[in-house]
Amino acid sequence: MPLPDVSSVQREVTAFIVDNFLFGNSAEAPAPTTSFMETGLIDSTGVLELVAFIEEKYGFKVGDDELVPENLDSVANLAGFVVKKAGG
Repeated sequence: MPLPDVSSVQREVTAFIVDNFLFGNSAEAPAPTTSFMETGLIDSTGVLELVAFIEEKYGFKVGDDELVPENLDSVANLAGFVVKKAGG
């Protein structure tokens, strides 16, 4: 599997969010730096769904110590985390 790049991960994560949390309403898709917690877009259960998606999609496990806002609180943070984790 080729290593993911930030822009492709952002597109895939945004598509997942639109499909699973916004009922297909792409007009409501979050900007890359929009905080999920501050906007209430994704709750704690949603974060677990998002983690399950990236684990399955990119083939790695997210450790409990990695479940922090710096890694998971926006599309941009998630994309950076996935690229770093997949590459290293």
